[in-house]
Amino acid sequence: MEDIKAVARRMKLASPDMAATPVEVRDAALLRIREELLAHADEFFEANAADLAAAEEAGVAPAVMGRLRFDEHKLADVCAGLESLVGLPDPVGRVLLERELDEGLVLTRRSCPIGVIGVIFEARPDALVQISSLCVKSGNCAVLKGGSETLRTNRALFRAIHAAACEAGLPELCMHQVEARSDIAELLSCDGLVDLLIPRGSNEFVRYIMDNTKIPVMGHADGICHVYVDRAADLGLAVPLVIDAKTQYPAACNACETLLVDRAVAEAFLPAMGAAFAEAGVEVVADEGARAILGCAPATDEDWDTEYLGLKISVKLVDGVDEAIAHVNRHGSHHTDAIVTEDDAAAERFMQLVDSAGVYRNASTRFADGFRYGFGAEVGISTSKLHARGPVGLDGLVTYKYELRGHGQVVADYAEGRSSFRFRDLA
Repeated sequence: MEDIKAVARRMKLASPDMAATPVEVRDAALLRIREELLAHADEFFEANAADLAAAEEAGVAPAVMGRLRFDEHKLADVCAGLESLVGLPDPVGRVLLERELDEGLVLTRRSCPIGVIGVIFEARPDALVQISSLCVKSGNCAVLKGGSETLRTNRALFRAIHAAACEAGLPELCMHQVEARSDIAELLSCDGLVDLLIPRGSNEFVRYIMDNTKIPVMGHADGICHVYVDRAADLGLAVPLVIDAKTQYPAACNACETLLVDRAVAEAFLPAMGAAFAEAGVEVVADEGARAILGCAPATDEDWDTEYLGLKISVKLVDGVDEAIAHVNRHGSHHTDAIVTEDDAAAERFMQLVDSAGVYRNASTRFADGFRYGFGAEVGISTSKLHARGPVGLDGLVTYKYELRGHGQVVADYAEGRSSFRFRDLA
């Protein structure tokens, strides 16, 4: 079998052809992928059943089992994502700047694919579909490594997706799947061949990737998200919002892990919130002030820095919006944080000063998602500040290059005063 570095080398050479593929061909590939997924659904469900049985036998935590599942609902979601991507404008070839430097000398900044992207993602089969489809639409070649717990499902899905993409006219090396854990180390050594790595997984895993490669890395580690209920909050609105943020999909990176409550409304708010948590099966730990109202177990210092990924939440009382902001910026992971308030000034202060990729007012943190942002899907969520931040959709998978068109101009004429620049923006 060809090693990863050899594949990456051939893929690097093929990436300009992928980048030059007309959007009509890329969109046709997305529609063909959708057809293949629907046509082979039973194969995917059978493979997924085997993966789930093996995971259960291995003692995989119930909170994680939901991620492994690929059923009719997940299939419908990824098919909707494919349709949405087809309806989006082409991210490639957009003119971002057009400037005349002098008569007959025109500079253009134009969007283009990044090239070869390596994505190492958690055991979540729907993520494979989302990632590969985003790379297709954005004209990037992709090396895909999914979690071993869904090896059978990923293999069946990739086979169908790759065949459909090639049938639609994309290069054979538009995507490649690696399966062995040992392949990760070889992928990390492909600097100069792979242009960008996007790891998805635990904080420890992402840190390992960053520390063991020279390839640029984009992504996020923890998803320690907060909801702050302000003294001016609509408390009736706050309870269902917090429940959605915590329980709608507790294993997601955008689920709320810490609830901050202004001390001024704690007595009025927490009894109803505690009852809602109990009904939803959420385990609550809290600081001393909140415990006096909720009657729950104490929170430890570690709780404020913990991503539970399950039905557990920590609760803390704060004295106003500034203390809430300080807590979020100190203990959060700069992913997504929300304030519940009817006070415009408090909301704007929170949204301006909280240093996170997503900052919301009166909305669940679970909205932090590429599909829900209208991106079609996402390749991941980035908490870095360079290139892309937040849910990474098509815009995060393209860069740009400069094109200069002239008529024989030389720099010596400008350096020696025979010609002069007269900058004029054309677009």
